[in-house]
Amino acid sequence: MMASPLAAQTAAPPPDMAGTLGFSVENDTLNGTDRNYTNGLLLTWRSPSADLPAPLAWLDRQLDFIQGPGRLRWGLALGQSIFTPTDTQATNPDPNDRPYAGLLYGALSLSRVTDTSLSVLELQAGMVGPSAGGKFVQNSFHAAIGVEPSNGWDYQLNDEPVVALILDRKWRVRLAGDEHLGLELLPSATVSIGNLATYVAGGALLRVGRNLDADFGPPRIRPALAGSAFFQPQGDSFGWYIFGGAEGRAVARDVLLDGNTWSESRSVDSRPLVADLQAGIAVMWQGVRFSYTQVWRTEEFYGQRGGMQQFGSLNMSVRF
Repeated sequence: MMASPLAAQTAAPPPDMAGTLGFSVENDTLNGTDRNYTNGLLLTWRSPSADLPAPLAWLDRQLDFIQGPGRLRWGLALGQSIFTPTDTQATNPDPNDRPYAGLLYGALSLSRVTDTSLSVLELQAGMVGPSAGGKFVQNSFHAAIGVEPSNGWDYQLNDEPVVALILDRKWRVRLAGDEHLGLELLPSATVSIGNLATYVAGGALLRVGRNLDADFGPPRIRPALAGSAFFQPQGDSFGWYIFGGAEGRAVARDVLLDGNTWSESRSVDSRPLVADLQAGIAVMWQGVRFSYTQVWRTEEFYGQRGGMQQFGSLNMSVRF
C-alpha cells in the first residue's frame, strides 16, 4: 500500500509508554486583585500513546493518511472556574458588572501529535450555577486565609447544563538551533461551539530553550493559548524554555458573560473581540514539568472596571 504524500514528509514520534497527570491553578491574587476571572482549577490525565485500545489504535492508523504518521492519546479532565464582579462586598452587586458565576465541568479529549503538529478534539460538559460550588470554594478559601467573604453570590447565574466541543490545532516551526538550544514558533487555531462558549481563535507562541520537542507549550485553562497537557522528553530528560505569545478570540457567545441561555439572569454586554498576551517559563526534569505563565487579558465586556486583567497560571505535570 502506498503512503500519502503527506505521510511521506513526516515521521511519527516514538511510542510513549507513560501517561501524564497534571494540575493547574490560575488566580489573580498574585496581581493584587479579586475580580472577573478570579480562580481556575484543572486536573488532567493524558494516556500513553503506546498500547492504545483497539478502536483508538484503528483510528490512529486511519489518521496516518490525513495528517501523516503520528501518535494518538486519549484524555480526561475535571475543572472548576470562578468569576466575580469588582465589588465583592456588595450584597446586591452592580447589575452592569460581571455576574457571579461558578463553572464545574469534565472533559474527554483525543490528542494526536506528529513531529510538526498537535491536534486536539475535546468535549467539555458540566454545570454553571450554584451546583458548580463556586460560592463554597471561594468563601471557604477566603475564610482559610483570613479574607472577607464575597457577599453577592445570591445573584449568581442560575443552574444550567453546559457543553462545548473544541477543536484545536498547533504547528511546530523550528526557526533556529537544535535540541540543545532552539528557537521555535507555535502557531495555533481553535474553534469552540456550544452553549458554554462559541468562538474562533488564532495565536502563536514563541519560545527558546532546550528539548523543545518534548511538548507544545505550557498547559492553560481554556479559553486560552493552551499548550499540551502531556510532555515526552526525547533523550535527555532535562529541558527548559522561556516563552511569550498572544491569542485573539472572536466570541459569538459566552454564557459566563451573556447570562443563562434559557432563564433570566444577570448579564453584561460582552465584547466580540478578546485578546490574551502571555509570558513565562517551563522546566522539565526527571519526568516532572513545572510552568508559570503570566497572562494579560483585554476587557471582555463593555464597562469593565480596571481595564486589562492580569492573572498567573501554575502547572505541575508528572509522567508515570
